[in-house]
Amino acid sequence: MTYQNIVLTGFMGTGKTVVGKAVAERLGRIFIDMDEVIQRKTGKEISAIFAEDGEPAFRTMEAELCLELSQEHSVIIATGGGALVSPRNRELMSRSGVVICLTASPDEIAQRLLMATDRPLLATADRTQRITALMEQRAAAYSALPHHVSTSGQTVEEVADAVIRLARRVDPHHTCTTVTHREGSYDILIGEGLMAEAGELMRRAGLRPGLAAVVTNPQIRESHAARLVSGLRDAGFQPVVVEVPEGEAYKTLGTMASLYDDFVAAGLDRRSPVIALGGGVVGDMAGFAAASYLRGVPFVQIPTSLLSMVDASVGGKTGVDLPQGKNLVGAFKQPALVVIDPETLSTLPSAEFRSGLAEVVKHGIIGDPELFEALEAPGGVATAPLPLSTMIRRAVQVKVRVVQEDPFEQGRRAVLNLGHTFGHALETLSDFSLRHGEGVSIGIAAATRLAARLELCDPALVDRVEALLLHLALPIRYPRVTPEQVLRAMSTDKKRVGARLRFVLPRAIGDADMFDDVEEDAVLATLAEIVSPDLP
Repeated sequence: MTYQNIVLTGFMGTGKTVVGKAVAERLGRIFIDMDEVIQRKTGKEISAIFAEDGEPAFRTMEAELCLELSQEHSVIIATGGGALVSPRNRELMSRSGVVICLTASPDEIAQRLLMATDRPLLATADRTQRITALMEQRAAAYSALPHHVSTSGQTVEEVADAVIRLARRVDPHHTCTTVTHREGSYDILIGEGLMAEAGELMRRAGLRPGLAAVVTNPQIRESHAARLVSGLRDAGFQPVVVEVPEGEAYKTLGTMASLYDDFVAAGLDRRSPVIALGGGVVGDMAGFAAASYLRGVPFVQIPTSLLSMVDASVGGKTGVDLPQGKNLVGAFKQPALVVIDPETLSTLPSAEFRSGLAEVVKHGIIGDPELFEALEAPGGVATAPLPLSTMIRRAVQVKVRVVQEDPFEQGRRAVLNLGHTFGHALETLSDFSLRHGEGVSIGIAAATRLAARLELCDPALVDRVEALLLHLALPIRYPRVTPEQVLRAMSTDKKRVGARLRFVLPRAIGDADMFDDVEEDAVLATLAEIVSPDLP
């Protein structure tokens, strides 16, 4: 905790200032209250700024101060309640350290602010009603932050302890998102250069040094394994590298049998971690092996493709394919840790990077309109108004929010399958010559057209979604099969409900839902626009 700032944000009355002062005193750091700084610079109380200059002027002052404070190091910052509603301000402060959102209930906040006279946004008779309305307006901004600490029913010292414990888990140079699930929780760490630190990060996550299996493929082994193995050895692990063939065509029960043989030969025991080093195929197989070998051993995800970083490595779904379809045999296996090093993408072929962008687009559609808009920026991802690590983090956070609502895919989590019902069928029909992301891209186009056909979305959404996919050099058509072939291939999809197929369809950017009662004629008519061999 030498370099990073600790930034406390959240609604007014959650205790940002008193907790921030306590944290600063405990850590021997400088404390900065943004509202106090603005008052000092202007010579006015916040209420006077609102009354004389207006709220927009105050928000401009906040934005300028966020830019200034983002250059600081090792300080404790308390923001105003609305300071980080702005995505730009959130991004600036997140780059400087760990941002923690303090929370409390509307009733408790109203009680704490009962006698406060310096809250211009609460100049109303019914404060509780106003507090509730403001909290609802800011809910999306606060939920976009990965770390939350409740102040309800706790002393200032107890909250300060929780803040410090959380900050100590977050490395100064990377983003940490914590995923909670039925058995516990795990961290997703995102940052350049983390591959070399994976061994130490595994120790911090509670994994025992000793034998560890690194599951990878020959290409990934050549590019990245040496750096990972060296870091593992430095941390006291004894890594054994186990290779599986490259490609979806080898994600089979036969390959799994060879993995089990290699684990036995290496002498792995129940405390030996299995580390997936590679893309989604490697992660699926290594995770299924970790779930089933010795009835379960620790599992670590170190994804090296964009697709696996933003999707496959998060959520615990593992499995292999059968000839009848994708991922028909598998298990839920939550990792102990996910380590995402964007530097590994420098060796990723451009076609594979584009394939991963399809999942980023999907996450924008189902839960992050701002991410979708950033991808639409002229010139492609390279000129989008957010860095690569931020794009990965935002896409990951969409999946984390959905997975935590529904860890075993009993309901809401199915929205993550936007485009997959169509896409998996196309992958199978292509004998997996079609990349997963390419299938998802075509599937997203098909799902959007189906939604428009069913009058679930504005027809203009079709043009907008397809324009973005083409902008990112992703396919939206596959004129090599017939609609009837695709419909038959979808009949084995594991997401079907009884005899009915489940489709995830978009209503708007940021809003998608599940539908089980789609007429077959509508599906065939949509497929005729996507896959018919006579398409130009």
